[in-house]
Amino acid sequence: MSLDIRIQPAANGSQRVSLGGRLDTHTYEDLDVAIAPLLNPQLRSLVLDLSALEYISSAGIRSIFKARKGLIGHGGKVLVVNPQPQIQKVFDVVKAVPLNDIFSSTAEADAYLDAMQRKVLQGEDED
Repeated sequence: MSLDIRIQPAANGSQRVSLGGRLDTHTYEDLDVAIAPLLNPQLRSLVLDLSALEYISSAGIRSIFKARKGLIGHGGKVLVVNPQPQIQKVFDVVKAVPLNDIFSSTAEADAYLDAMQRKVLQGEDED
C-alpha cells in the first residue's frame, strides 16, 4: 500500500497535511519531499491529520520528528490530529520509551511496531 498525501492551502501561518495509507520505510521519503518546502519561517504550525493513516513504522516516526525539528528552529510546531488507535499506540510507546533505548535495529523496531499495531486492530490491547 502507498502513502496518500494531501496538502491543503495554508491559512494564517498554519498548514494542514492529511495522510492516508502507510507511512513506512517505502513511503517516508515521499512525505519528507512533500513537506520540505512547507517548513519555512512563515509557517507557525504544521497540522498532520492522520485519520486515514493505517500504519506507521519507525521511519514514519522519524519523518514526523524531522518536520518537528525543522519548525522548532523558528518557533513553529507540528500538531498531530485524528490518529487511529493503532497509530496512537505507537506515539504512546515512542513518548514513553525512546526507540533507540529498547531496540537494537530499525528492523527490530519495525517488527515490534507492526505486531503492536496488529494487536490494537484486533482488540487485544491490554497494555
